[in-house]
Amino acid sequence: MAKSQFPDALLVEMYVSGDETALATLIKRHQVRLYNFIYSKVGDRDLADDFFQDTFIKVVNTLKSGSFYNEKGKFLPWIMRIASNLIVDYFRKNKNIRMQRETDEFSIFSIIKDSEPGIEAVMINNQINFDLSKIIEELPEDQKQVLKMRYYSDMSFKEIAEVTGTSLNTCLGRMRYAIQNLRKIIEKNQISLTA
Repeated sequence: MAKSQFPDALLVEMYVSGDETALATLIKRHQVRLYNFIYSKVGDRDLADDFFQDTFIKVVNTLKSGSFYNEKGKFLPWIMRIASNLIVDYFRKNKNIRMQRETDEFSIFSIIKDSEPGIEAVMINNQINFDLSKIIEELPEDQKQVLKMRYYSDMSFKEIAEVTGTSLNTCLGRMRYAIQNLRKIIEKNQISLTA
């Protein structure tokens, strides 16, 4: 059987036992989801690259030091928690740095350039995105988590269920409630999310 078919827990054990290629298999398996998760938090490609590398450095150091993670079968949630903790620590230490930075790829909280054509449309779009992000923050934590993983990290509901340690039906239900609650907040506050 090819290593790519081995479960995460077995690959971790193989890596701890000295098989370096087992870690490469784990990284390849989870790199897209982990990177998307990190990018959804920081909104900057360079910073996301740094956090991605730092996460796996911490994973290697933890496993090599014998501080073996004890969550068999839950490697992805474990590395996402490591990444999340690194991000939180970084922004705590650098309080003056905004969580979302302006980049060509991520414009929700970007600063509008004076020379850009159609400045009114850009301003309206940025305001809509800003309003929507504020509304999302009002959701209960479990609903907010599923919504962000689905739309910002582009994860499937099956992947979200794995990461959150819940059933697929629970994730689908949380998403349904999140959308219902967003509609209620929008209607109650008479918020317009159209240009």
